[in-house]
Amino acid sequence: MILRCIFTLAVAGLAVTIITSKAIQPGAPEWLIWAVPVALLALAGAVMALDLLVRRKRLDVISSVYFGVIVGMFMAYIAQVAVKPMVPEEFWLANQRWIQLVLGIMFCYICISLLLQTKNDFRFVIPYVEFAKEIKGTRPSILDTSAIIDGRIADVVETRILDGLLVIPKFVINELQGIADSSDRLRRSRGRRGLDIVNRLRGCEMVDVQIFERELPEFAGQPVDLKLVVLARHLRGKLVTNDYNLNKVAQVQDVEVININDLANAMKPSFLPGEQINVRVVKAGEEHGQGIGYLDDGTMVVIEGAREYIGQQVNVAVTSVIQKSAGRMVFGRFESGNK
Repeated sequence: MILRCIFTLAVAGLAVTIITSKAIQPGAPEWLIWAVPVALLALAGAVMALDLLVRRKRLDVISSVYFGVIVGMFMAYIAQVAVKPMVPEEFWLANQRWIQLVLGIMFCYICISLLLQTKNDFRFVIPYVEFAKEIKGTRPSILDTSAIIDGRIADVVETRILDGLLVIPKFVINELQGIADSSDRLRRSRGRRGLDIVNRLRGCEMVDVQIFERELPEFAGQPVDLKLVVLARHLRGKLVTNDYNLNKVAQVQDVEVININDLANAMKPSFLPGEQINVRVVKAGEEHGQGIGYLDDGTMVVIEGAREYIGQQVNVAVTSVIQKSAGRMVFGRFESGNK
């Protein structure tokens, strides 16, 4: 508000300066004298209104516009110097301002457009110094459709484990939109949940989220999974997925993968053979005498000799643990009297 008040006062002072100077010829109509301050104040109001409407201003966009204008004006000056000897002197003197205006607009537009389209890959390099976009963390993480629909990635981000840039490709959002528009109720619910997770991630202040909208030439004719691998290699980032096949394809092409299931399993408590755990037997197992129970984190416990204790809490001696990407299974033994 202080800045806007100072700006308004400065514009009002400019209007007074124009009125009291020789800019307005003596004897000019009275309405013209009043029109100058009104027009300037209206222009100032329009500028402040535009500032209020565009609340979330992106620094990379503003920098691209400013730098594009500077480079465009410089190139327009170079073009003017190159064109001047080729144009008749009489024509040049008569149309110099218009030629400069056309060249300035043309080159500024080209430079601004180029920088806006390539701002994420832009590097301003001088000897021994490189000015590049600074992001949180080290390497970007590219999210695939399965990881977004799963939803746990939002909880992981909120724990501050991932502090790097999260990249959501535009084609992944399009795929989520297609799933959300499906006639199948279950697919439609999954797609909508995925879109909700995208909005939740974009609103999270703990991590930077970028929607990658560019279409790389390598994307032509490729399915979504291969596009993700290509994008991860292009950005030198990591691929975040729950898809087992995509995981394998990415590893074959030397792309690092963060599997949400592996991360969840790594956070589960580990058990050693002979350790005692308490679990409730909920159903019978496939083998004779087996009972099945589940820990609080969803880990399945296969208990030998516990079939007859369904519905009861029992103490189990762990015999072995099997770890897979799909989850962890604990095998244990129930001994008579150990309830």
